[in-house]
Amino acid sequence: MKNWSELADDESIAKTIENLKANGIDALVVDNGIEAKNKVLELLPQGAEVMNMSSVTIDTLGLPKEINESGKYDSVKNKLSKMYRATQDREMQRIGTAPEYAVGSIHAVTEDGKVIIASNTGSQLPAYAYAASHVIWIVGTQKIVAHLDEGLKRIYEYVLPLESKRLRKIYGVESNVSKLLIINKEISPNRLTLILVKEKLGF
Repeated sequence: MKNWSELADDESIAKTIENLKANGIDALVVDNGIEAKNKVLELLPQGAEVMNMSSVTIDTLGLPKEINESGKYDSVKNKLSKMYRATQDREMQRIGTAPEYAVGSIHAVTEDGKVIIASNTGSQLPAYAYAASHVIWIVGTQKIVAHLDEGLKRIYEYVLPLESKRLRKIYGVESNVSKLLIINKEISPNRLTLILVKEKLGF
């Protein structure tokens, strides 16, 4: 089995960034998680409506605290925490899937500039695919793969077992690759931004 946790080299990173940009996805590289966190906060306008998606990567960087507790942003998570699923489910779905800014991560990015996201519930996929006005992804370079087939192998062979292990520890349940989103190209300029980090973040 390939070592899916190995960081990509500079040549692979440069190729990935070039092709992401060619596919309409803004892309850049930083050296570490601190720089990535600072870049995200630089990209988020003060007062903007922001939804932090479930992500080991952004949890590791402490971004949920910055988004939800700093008072600088209109936090979607804070809004949702005050609502009741039994009576406001439809409204919660609308608010959660169409924020002004969505911040999260992905599970694989190909050298030819495609992005792959796997999900059990699919809750983050509408925002990533279309509904969010802006999406910011933070991605460790260990997630760079040669092509889509390799990206799918990475998800099933590496990401899914680790996510299931994490969920078993917290909730006592397994995860599933219930839904997959593949972004080949973005047609809305400056909607998607992908920050590659030369550090192992998430899985």
